[in-house]
Amino acid sequence: MDAKISYPLVVLPPQGSLLSSSGSKGDGHSGPDAQALLMFLWRRFGKLAFLFLLALDLVRRLKCQVTLLRQQANYYRAQHQRAVQREAELQGKNHLLEGQVRELQRRLFGTKSESSSATQPKTKPTPKGPDQDRKPRKRGQQPDSNGHGRRNHDHLPPEDEHCTLPIDQQRCSCCGEPFQEIPGTADGDLLEIEVKAHRRRYHRQRYRRTCTCPKQPAVVTAPPPDKLIPKSNLGVSIWAMILQHKFEFFQPLHRVLAELRSHDLNLAAGTITGGLKKIKPLFEPLYQGLVERNREAEHWHCDETRWRVFVKRDDKAGFVWQLWVFAARDSIVFVLDPTRAHDVPEKHFGDNAEGTMSVDRYSAYKAMAQVKAGKLTLAFCWAHVRRDFLAVLTGWPELTDWAWSWVEAIGTLYHRNDQRLALEAGSLKYANADLELRDHVEQMRARCEQELADPKLRLPQRKALTSLQDHWPGLTVFLTQPHVPLDNNEAERRQRGPVVARKNYYGSGALWSGQLAAMLFSLFQTLQVWGMDTGQWLTAYLTACAKAGGQPPPDPSRYLPWHMSAQERTA
Repeated sequence: MDAKISYPLVVLPPQGSLLSSSGSKGDGHSGPDAQALLMFLWRRFGKLAFLFLLALDLVRRLKCQVTLLRQQANYYRAQHQRAVQREAELQGKNHLLEGQVRELQRRLFGTKSESSSATQPKTKPTPKGPDQDRKPRKRGQQPDSNGHGRRNHDHLPPEDEHCTLPIDQQRCSCCGEPFQEIPGTADGDLLEIEVKAHRRRYHRQRYRRTCTCPKQPAVVTAPPPDKLIPKSNLGVSIWAMILQHKFEFFQPLHRVLAELRSHDLNLAAGTITGGLKKIKPLFEPLYQGLVERNREAEHWHCDETRWRVFVKRDDKAGFVWQLWVFAARDSIVFVLDPTRAHDVPEKHFGDNAEGTMSVDRYSAYKAMAQVKAGKLTLAFCWAHVRRDFLAVLTGWPELTDWAWSWVEAIGTLYHRNDQRLALEAGSLKYANADLELRDHVEQMRARCEQELADPKLRLPQRKALTSLQDHWPGLTVFLTQPHVPLDNNEAERRQRGPVVARKNYYGSGALWSGQLAAMLFSLFQTLQVWGMDTGQWLTAYLTACAKAGGQPPPDPSRYLPWHMSAQERTA
């Protein structure tokens, strides 16, 4: 076995050199044994050298493996840390999405009220004491409270109706002696309404000339009654009813026509649609005057909502347009536009507009050129901030106490602002109320900053507080401008009717129809602001248009509320 091993790395001395040198020093009998010993030792040395080199190579390889394993350990350790961090982030996002799902389900299936009783978190019932064993309060007007009194209907024309006993009952049922009438009657009123369709048949008197003047026709016929639409047999009252039902009561046209059919008046939908298209130009001068009046205001409530217009356009995909509202103190203007961009309010207000806009936190208002130039100030809505905390309260039950504390703080803000507004500006009480209000606002700001500095703050909390901090300057405009409300609820209330109309007749089928809706929404709601009767105003204006031959009257601006006297508005 030893004879087959070769050592290529060890250089052997020439044969006999060691033996000769070693043998020359010893006696003759020790030469062969010493040579064999040296060969044995040399072979063992070669083996040890080979094993040493093999061990060095193995150590080098093991060092490489250790280095590689250390690198892999560091890599997988970093990967594990990233995976743990990513898992925590995904769990946080999943928790956030679960909360958002709960909030959306509440919006879809839960109560729609934002009152304190509807949004207050449910608490465990506490055991009732002896003084608490009372029946719950009933809904409606409470006993011993000041009522509104009976309503007076004396302005309605009476129609007398005499009630008498039948002849067989005008005598005693026992003896048969007749009753004797007593002077006077026991009177009472019943309120009734009668709506009926009728034909207004007119008779045009004709006259024959008795002279021989060549310029005079032989027969002269009296002109027919004024018509709102020439060659139409529908009177002003029908058009006033249709416009009022559709754009003030937000009923679809087919429902209005069904009501007319119940009065034996069967009208074609195409006839009414064509008539509405012809009526639209009559309201354009009024709408322009209304827009100019709205631009002159100093404070507006602004909002927008979707409105479908089923018209194909090359520059727009789909049929969802936007119905904007700009509500001032004495004028309401709706603007229909295919976009939701900032150029819509920019175009409405113009370059010279100055004042304050109560808006939500939609970014289009922040991008307006007038806002960037400092001409228009944005006052953000505290009701939207309150909804942020209500969403946290609904979506994350473990954060109920935190969210409800913020909701109560916002409620205190409303209460103290109402107390300030109830006092006379410039008085000492007003100054004290203003100071208390500002102290409460400062406490809310300090709390917001303190909670945002907490690194353990949950993502839903941080999201709500970050929005509050970012919009803080616009949320405190009411401090320096007391006439500016805390919220934008006025604009949302103005949008409520068009939203009902959108659900009832699903938008507009043509562009002119959508424009007519925006104009009449604006006019009717402005009349309501001034406390005017929409039906009577509409009848008077359409009658004036009929006298003008189906055109706007010579001076349509006199039918705007601010150009009318108090008596005219009352009438």
